[in-house]
Amino acid sequence: MAETRVEVRSGVYYDSVILMQLQRALAVLPGIIEAGVVMGTPANKELLSQTNLLPAEAAAAKPDDLVIVVAAQDAAAAGAALAQVNELLTHRRTTLEQEYRPQSLEVAAQALPAAAWVLVSVAGRYAAGVARQALGLGKHVFLFSDNVSVEDEIALKQMAAAGGLVVMGPDCGTALIGGVGLGFANHVRPGPIGVVAAAGTGLQQVTARIHQLGGGVSHGIGTGGRDLTEAVGAITFRQGIDLLNRDPQTRVIVLVSKPPAPAVAAQMLHLARAATKPVVVAFVGRPPIAAQVGNLHFAAGLDQAAEIAVGLLDQAETPQDRHAIEQFAPSQRYLRGLFSGGTLAYEAQHLLADYLPAVWANAPLNKAYKLPNALHSQEHTIVDLGEDEFTVGRLHPMLDNELRIRRLLQEAQDPETAVILLDVVLGYGAHPNPASELAPAIAQARQLADDADRHLAVVAVVTGTDADPQNLDAQIEQLRGAGAWVTTSNEAAARQAGQLLLPLVTPSVRSGLPPVNLTLLGQPLAAINVGLESFADNLKLQGASVIHVDWRPPAGGNERLAGILARMKKTSA
Repeated sequence: MAETRVEVRSGVYYDSVILMQLQRALAVLPGIIEAGVVMGTPANKELLSQTNLLPAEAAAAKPDDLVIVVAAQDAAAAGAALAQVNELLTHRRTTLEQEYRPQSLEVAAQALPAAAWVLVSVAGRYAAGVARQALGLGKHVFLFSDNVSVEDEIALKQMAAAGGLVVMGPDCGTALIGGVGLGFANHVRPGPIGVVAAAGTGLQQVTARIHQLGGGVSHGIGTGGRDLTEAVGAITFRQGIDLLNRDPQTRVIVLVSKPPAPAVAAQMLHLARAATKPVVVAFVGRPPIAAQVGNLHFAAGLDQAAEIAVGLLDQAETPQDRHAIEQFAPSQRYLRGLFSGGTLAYEAQHLLADYLPAVWANAPLNKAYKLPNALHSQEHTIVDLGEDEFTVGRLHPMLDNELRIRRLLQEAQDPETAVILLDVVLGYGAHPNPASELAPAIAQARQLADDADRHLAVVAVVTGTDADPQNLDAQIEQLRGAGAWVTTSNEAAARQAGQLLLPLVTPSVRSGLPPVNLTLLGQPLAAINVGLESFADNLKLQGASVIHVDWRPPAGGNERLAGILARMKKTSA
């Protein structure tokens, strides 16, 4: 006659992998029809009920109770199965203890001081406490656990950000740091595409497609699905964009999420537009607002995001661009724009708002930033040399380059000048060959900076057509020969100047958070694992250093006693 028996053990805790293995071991014993081994949470008891494994003793179990239920062909088989539980657990414990396993985060941190990360996958009610301990030890956190309250998430992320640390999660299933996968991750080729994702499987799909298309991934930073809500405020997402933007191994950034809160989405797009690299946006379920806006490229889905990212590699910042940026002296921080076209100067101010905190001008967008003296620049400055104050008694700068050349050399000798932005307007009525005068002046200005151990970047927009009398191609060739970066798009010129200057602006000004040290991405991954043992095993398979903590709930899961112990520990500290 069929027999169902149950055993409830209070004050014990096993992670879900051990529970699953014990359940499977019981299920294959002779005479066993079905077995269930769970912690006594309401959700687990509901699952037992669905398989007719919830007798009254199991139904009365508490969340911290271990519940073991077996349905057998007869009483003898059921009794024999339960009698083997301790032996099965002991065998498992003996296997686990073949290697050293500290029982606390503090001891683990001492045993593996190189560990920058703590992976947390314990039951949700304990996860915030473990993550808080990890942050207290100065570790970044990969928080796989779900059922963490939004209040705890906000508090943990604010605590982390204040200390220059990152919390990925809660409910973060996937991340890739330096080619090493945390949690669930595919083995993908290393490369120059970085991903920030508030969607675990979205991160996996995009990185897998990048690999299939021949590209490679630098890092994948998971944030947890609630990060882009207004309540959490995209703390980890902002940190991720800032990290990848500063990371020298990343040339293209991909942003992945289910539809974020509209206000948060707008903030993330503004931050992404200020990045120095192309950014692909894949907010699944949110129709693209355009194919491209500046450095932002909008994808209709995950596959297209991967395709765009791989295709952008040829257009992304080159090593030569990076070399130029690194040549700036510490004193060089500012833009000086010298325009002959008033509308071009005005548009440049508008576009540079995505990159720079403020731009002073003699004809400013914001009257608060009107230059006190147009003859002298301050901080980021754009002057329209066609304004009345410069043209009284002299020719317009589209006809006469003398004033602009003088100002160009003046700005080049300022140790704070990093980038000079100027326009060259062609056509009937304009100077017959402006580059013949401006190109030598640009070369002289750059030489003045070189002589002072500085690097001066010159960006020029040429407005004209191939039918203009000045010969458009010849004008561009002369300017490039002098060392200028030349384009025929005013927007492209302004954005090039902005991207060159962006690394010189304090990162925290852009993300609103203290910058995370880039060594997080550059050093070999070492981690402490708390919870699912399989996560530690997978890190080892990938060559990472890892130590697994033999974790147990504080005070055996007795929350009242755990609270007393926590207060005692805090007092003694």
